[in-house]
Amino acid sequence: MVNKVSRTKVREKKHLRMRHHLAGTTERPRLAVFRSNKHMYAQIIDDSVGKTLISASTLDAEVKDQVEFTDTVEAAACVGTTVAKRALEAGIKEVVFDRGGYIYKGKVQALAEAAREAGLEF
Repeated sequence: MVNKVSRTKVREKKHLRMRHHLAGTTERPRLAVFRSNKHMYAQIIDDSVGKTLISASTLDAEVKDQVEFTDTVEAAACVGTTVAKRALEAGIKEVVFDRGGYIYKGKVQALAEAAREAGLEF
C-alpha cells in the first residue's frame, strides 16, 4: 500500500527547514509569503521580538480595487508592490525573503519581483 504525504505537509516541512537558516532582525526583517487557493498574503516580520511590522494581502481594499481576481499572478504582483510601498513608508529598505516552502515560480516569483521593482532589497 502506498502512503503519500500531502503537499501541505511537504511544504510545511520545507518551510521549517528553511526557517533554520532565515531569521528576521530589526535591521533586516523577514518578508514571509503565504499562498492559499484564493488569496495571497505577505508579512514583514521582526523575529527578534516576534512582531509583524507590515502586512498586505489580496483581502486589502487597496489591492482588491486594482485586481479583478484574487488568485492570479497579477494579484500577487499587486500584493508585492503594496507591501514594498508600505515598508518603504515605514523606513524598511532591506528584507530577507521567506518563500514559505513554496517553489519560486508563478505567484511567489511575481510577488518577489514586484517588491524588488517597488524598491525593496533582498
